[in-house]
Amino acid sequence: MEFIGQQIKITTLTEQDMEFICQLECDASLWTFEESVETREENVKEKYRSHFPVEGETPYAYDFVIRRLNDASDTPIGVMQMWSYVDFRQSWELGFAVMPEFSGKGYGSEAARLMLQFAFDELKAHKVVGMCNAENVRSAALMQHVGMTREAVFKEELWWQGKWTDQFFFSILDREYRAMESKNKEASL
Repeated sequence: MEFIGQQIKITTLTEQDMEFICQLECDASLWTFEESVETREENVKEKYRSHFPVEGETPYAYDFVIRRLNDASDTPIGVMQMWSYVDFRQSWELGFAVMPEFSGKGYGSEAARLMLQFAFDELKAHKVVGMCNAENVRSAALMQHVGMTREAVFKEELWWQGKWTDQFFFSILDREYRAMESKNKEASL
């Protein structure tokens, strides 16, 4: 699978992307807002390989690599993920990370928009959710920027840096996404 935006493309994660994924996932300095970070590459590979599509089965998770368009080296700059949150409710959860040297350029929000389009158009999601440490201002801002609403604050949900920390819960419904897309199309005419 491949999704093309204005600045980026998102491609399904493959075995050839595992070195990048391990570099990204095992670097604790990139995950400063997480409760824990898996530092064993074999565990990371096993986790991502378990998401690879199996013929005849409906996937419960999708992993994608973000790359910039017109980058001759085709360097991976981040990861986007979509996994089933509550199957019978048609809810999917969004996850993302962009390498620090590429952040602040709009790549993450463009990738998130492409994932929302995938979720609502292809997966037929009713709802997409996202969560982040309340201290992760950039992640919260990105979710709001792409049209997600902060629905809840889970008080002292995460054990982080030796203390209990709140977690934000964001969501967007299919009808909210459709209204936003319609408004964006009208504005561009």
